[in-house]
Amino acid sequence: MSPKRTRRRYPAEFKAEVALAALTERQPLPELAAHYQLALAQISRWKLQLRQQAAQVFAEAPAPAAAVPDVEPLYAAIGRLQMENALLKKHRGHVSSPEARSGCPDQPDQFGAGPLPGPGLIA
Repeated sequence: MSPKRTRRRYPAEFKAEVALAALTERQPLPELAAHYQLALAQISRWKLQLRQQAAQVFAEAPAPAAAVPDVEPLYAAIGRLQMENALLKKHRGHVSSPEARSGCPDQPDQFGAGPLPGPGLIA
């Protein structure tokens, strides 16, 4: 029994090159097959496929889809905010008591209220 041969895959550019060479008919198909090391049937299939789909090159392109937003800055902002949040949670125990918070008037209290008004602003 012979060893199993893996299937070769060709890029679209290579297929187009071979199909165009076959369509121009400057060389006979057997010469092209020998040059590109392909079977005659394979070259004929690619040539037929090019003929059938050539009109699509000149067809009107569909309307472009909505542009995909650049998400990289958003992910960077999320990461930065997560780090700040973790840092604040870590230091929350140090500033949770009212006595400790009195030294930091800009810190919100436990209910989420903002800083207290400064002297002279109380009515």
